[in-house]
Amino acid sequence: MTEMVGCEFPLFAFSHCRDVVAAVSRAGGFGVIGAVSFTPEQLEQELNWIDDHVDGKPYGVDVLIPEVQAVEKQVTADEVVAMIPPEYRDFTRQILRDCGVSQDGTAPFGGSHRPNTSLGQELLEVSFNHPVRLIANALGTAPPEMIAAGKKHGIPVAALVGAKEHAMKQIDAGVDIIVAQGGEGGGHCGEVSTIVLIPEVLQAIRDAGKDIPVLAAGGIMNGQQMAGMMAMGAAGAWCGSVWLATSESETTEVFREKMVAATSRDTIRSKHRTGKFSRQLRSGWHARWEEAGIPALPMPLMMLLSEPVLRAIDKAAVNGNPQAQGLCTYFVGQGVGLVKEVRGAGAVVQDFKEEFAAGFEALAGNFD
Repeated sequence: MTEMVGCEFPLFAFSHCRDVVAAVSRAGGFGVIGAVSFTPEQLEQELNWIDDHVDGKPYGVDVLIPEVQAVEKQVTADEVVAMIPPEYRDFTRQILRDCGVSQDGTAPFGGSHRPNTSLGQELLEVSFNHPVRLIANALGTAPPEMIAAGKKHGIPVAALVGAKEHAMKQIDAGVDIIVAQGGEGGGHCGEVSTIVLIPEVLQAIRDAGKDIPVLAAGGIMNGQQMAGMMAMGAAGAWCGSVWLATSESETTEVFREKMVAATSRDTIRSKHRTGKFSRQLRSGWHARWEEAGIPALPMPLMMLLSEPVLRAIDKAAVNGNPQAQGLCTYFVGQGVGLVKEVRGAGAVVQDFKEEFAAGFEALAGNFD
């Protein structure tokens, strides 16, 4: 992996925060900026900033192009937002009223999370105008446009999977790297645990006569876990949750404090944020939906409904609203129980390196 993407240490940091991406790459890891909510203009701005702050070190971009997008491209953003049923809008407004969060008089639905109704070619084109060393697609099979663009520019394409069957579909599609994420991971995840998924995917790749590197993901929060995954045959680790507790992260101070206080049993795999199962920190947000017995809307409608409301809740929580603080949630994996303090992203990379070395020394020592 280090030869393929040019980094020093095969620790891949997925983050929506450019500061985290730059800090990790500068420290010898490999930062990957999540661009799902960016317009092409915003992505251009973010990548320009990273170029100026990464000290020439490599980084990548995750553009997330869903397979269904080709069908949805004829539907306007406003038409998609209009599909949200009135009773769901009313329910979220009631949540805001109950916790004392005011609205500006306009419906808080859609906002900056309105769907990108193109095939995502604009985001790919922006990415390839910068010195990126990896393109990743985190949802569904990587589309032919992405594979072709990667080959044209000599940039490896990675894709996330949660089951060995998904891995084989990605390989058939032509991806260069598989990121196998177990159910412990934050965000969209499957049900198979990381410690089972990694050897299962590696065996399936070998049985198919392929030679595709696999990055381990899902609940990995330190270098000893990373060493364990690589002892099983993984080529490196792909982590997301660990960066949420860093001082550079896009998360609020309120949420970071909740992460430090949380245990591994304080997460929930729920559809009540995006419409697909994703692991999040359990909060009053999930309790309200569960108590009401209201099923989640499909993606992207649930995301368009929930994200603006949750941003308003986060803002009120930061301003000291205790009811809003109880509703605060974000995508985070079960490894949150290993978070003991908020640190800088560069310090986390250094700790990973030291723990990684210690993990292999301990393994070797057991057989002396």
